[in-house]
Amino acid sequence: MDASDAIVIGAGHNGLVAANLLADAGWSIVVLEATAHPGGAVRSGHITAPGYLSDLFSSFFPLGYASPVLRGLNLPIEWKHAPAVFSHILPDGRAATVSRDVEATMASMEQFAPGDGERWKAVYHEWAALSELLLHSLLTPFPPVRHGLALLRSLRTAEALRFARRLLLPARELGQEWFRGEGASLALAGCALHTDLSPEQAGSGVYGWLLAMLGQQVGWPVPRGGAQSITEALVRRLESRGGQVVYEAPVERILIARGRAMGARTSGGTDYRARRAVVADVPAPALFLDLVGTRWLPPRLIDDLAHFRWDGATVKIDWAIGSKIPWSNPAVAGAGTVHLGADLDGLTRYATHLALGEIPPQPFLLFGQMTTADSTRSPAGTESAWAYTHLPRRPSWTAGEIAEHVERMEATVERHAPGFGEAVVARCVNSPADLEDANPSLSGGALGGGTAAAFQQLFLRPIPGLGRPDTPVDRLYLASSSAHPGGGVHGAAGGNAARAALVRDRGLTGEAYRAAMSAAHRAIYR
Repeated sequence: MDASDAIVIGAGHNGLVAANLLADAGWSIVVLEATAHPGGAVRSGHITAPGYLSDLFSSFFPLGYASPVLRGLNLPIEWKHAPAVFSHILPDGRAATVSRDVEATMASMEQFAPGDGERWKAVYHEWAALSELLLHSLLTPFPPVRHGLALLRSLRTAEALRFARRLLLPARELGQEWFRGEGASLALAGCALHTDLSPEQAGSGVYGWLLAMLGQQVGWPVPRGGAQSITEALVRRLESRGGQVVYEAPVERILIARGRAMGARTSGGTDYRARRAVVADVPAPALFLDLVGTRWLPPRLIDDLAHFRWDGATVKIDWAIGSKIPWSNPAVAGAGTVHLGADLDGLTRYATHLALGEIPPQPFLLFGQMTTADSTRSPAGTESAWAYTHLPRRPSWTAGEIAEHVERMEATVERHAPGFGEAVVARCVNSPADLEDANPSLSGGALGGGTAAAFQQLFLRPIPGLGRPDTPVDRLYLASSSAHPGGGVHGAAGGNAARAALVRDRGLTGEAYRAAMSAAHRAIYR
């Protein structure tokens, strides 16, 4: 087979973003996808009942909507919003609701403590002043020199030190410093638990702050017609530039000669040659241990991979609901996403059970009302809904264990929406193993490509290194959520890998870049 300029392994959204950016530079691109479908964790399907469309994995996309990487591709996506962004229901039935209308959010938070509405507004205004520089800093390779320096200049030294402290605060501590009532604190903590962190873990506060403030600023939108719309737009864009996606072509080996990536071999024995780069949208352990192999890697890197930590397992239910969901608290009806099953202490108990390897007796649920956000997802007057919760990471789960936990999940919804069960037309349950079968990158049902804990972020992701997509193998780049900046549908890992490949390919400056990366890797992994 003739060589292409770049081989991209994996047609997840990061792989497709990288492929598009390289195609924009005039490179010829072949994407090798292990499954029969593109998109990785950004896919949709009719899996419950006719006429009900479900997002199979990821669903609401605040990071994707705000991401400068995806915005730069000018994808023809029609974004839709629910009337409210998200609600967190407390066990007593009260709800803290974030809306794109800051006055409405303030009124909700004010119910929990006088003054919390104004406090929320002040936090949001601070976020709005920093958000553009902060997002660029978070979503570019480490260290984020240009935008990072601009952010520091805008903060000045004293505020920069306080900002650095905030980035390390646990969600519980951050909420208690900012607010007096439980509602606003829960809004932050519930968002933090979109990751695998507990409200007490260092760095969990920044995740809660980021997602809550993005919700206030731009909402948590969905693409009209399902998450698949994002994938289809990326594939069409790539193909319009001459790129090719080859399906059911699982890669079993990176082809390497003299320390340089030369292409990839599929399990069927077909070799695909790459003149300029190999970009891998696969988890870090799979890339280094399975596709590259220890022969080409420093022993210290292999040792470090033994300490790579996955995020927790996930069980997900999709429902076809024959009516709107009968919430006891009408404030929740218009929210695209609902957090339910725990107050702040309950979130801590839930996270503690997970940390101890135990099944939480009271699961915390992330619940999505998709038709409320996008009317095309199911017939009028009905709801296409989903919920997921985390489980401890284990080698396997029995069908009985999953069935029992599904009962706990549905009982949690029923407590806050009496009659929910009677309204269910059909459901589809995905265990951790089911999620991995559908998308091999979701190892053990892990959604984030590795833990979001502070010890595996920035220059520590996926292992202690540079915080960049470059690997010790020349012209081989890691482009998955295992790389900085981590999980979420924002395309940054793919964008970073594509930019690194382009820099490496630039004649004399590219050789200088290669020499610098090689020296840095030798220093880190010697």
